[in-house]
Amino acid sequence: MAEERRLKVSYIFPNGDKYEGECSRSSDGVMVRSGTGKHTSATDGTYIGEWHDDKMNGSGTLVHLSGAIYEGDFKDNMYHGVGKYSFPDGTKYYGHFSKNRFEGDGEFTDLQGLVWTGSFHNKAAPGLKLKLNM
Repeated sequence: MAEERRLKVSYIFPNGDKYEGECSRSSDGVMVRSGTGKHTSATDGTYIGEWHDDKMNGSGTLVHLSGAIYEGDFKDNMYHGVGKYSFPDGTKYYGHFSKNRFEGDGEFTDLQGLVWTGSFHNKAAPGLKLKLNM
């Protein structure tokens, strides 16, 4: 298998989105985002991180226009793996994600700064426990 040759590019998409970073040619000869780069969208926010097969794959940070921020692992343009999601209101979740959803062990910090730990499944988290800092 030949080594992937990466090029540094600066590209403006027809919808006004911008990408600055690394690209390579796919097996079809099409240029795709591959490596590290920054994608800025007027409708979705800004992603800085790793790309593979023209998708957010690997480690990165996505800053939404709402002020929400996700820092962590991505797979096929979705939060997938371990990460931290900071909500615009100041609450935070740190833990496991699967296909953009809280999934597995994690910690949620509420508006009062209290940290709740447990197992999360999308919007449900039965049996959360208050983490005491002593």
